[in-house]
Amino acid sequence: MELTHLFFDIGGVLGTNGWDREQRREAVERFGLDDEFQFRHDELVGDWEAGRIRIDDYLESAVFYCPRSFSKKEFVSFMLSLSRPFPETVDVVRRLAGQGRFRLMTLNNESEELNRHRIDTFGLNDLFTAFLSSCWLGVRKPSRLIFERALGIAEARPERVLFIDDREQNLAPARAMGFQTLHYTGAAELERSLHKLDLI
Repeated sequence: MELTHLFFDIGGVLGTNGWDREQRREAVERFGLDDEFQFRHDELVGDWEAGRIRIDDYLESAVFYCPRSFSKKEFVSFMLSLSRPFPETVDVVRRLAGQGRFRLMTLNNESEELNRHRIDTFGLNDLFTAFLSSCWLGVRKPSRLIFERALGIAEARPERVLFIDDREQNLAPARAMGFQTLHYTGAAELERSLHKLDLI
């Protein structure tokens, strides 16, 4: 069946992850955080990425629950600096967008503040018609509910959607619902897969 929509993950596909294990590890090293930070992060991240708390709430509870030698502004600047686009993948998306054959949307887990920064930094506004992000949908992958909401907003049928993500745990529920899926491992492999599917 002919595809109408392509859903792309952002972190790990269009660019680096926003605030995942590797980014938090860098923050631990840079700011000398202890194990308490990771414990507090784990308790808060679900609410933060689902849009139920804001970045100030997260930082106050996860980082600034005790006096620090650095400021909140310094910490946030460091967080944002870790977001870098993958130019080769963004170029593939740009070519897809230029064809005008499909509606391109993102489907990602992200806090609002990082999400907005990354959309701007990666230049995604010109490529995607909608951003189906956990912070605005109120639920995170791999929950079936986020895929149901994404389909409703996009007015799409699952079998006519190709979902591209770097994590199999996110692809599995989408596939079970009838989505077509691609496991992202790099820009070159993505382009080859899209060629095989006659999409680019």
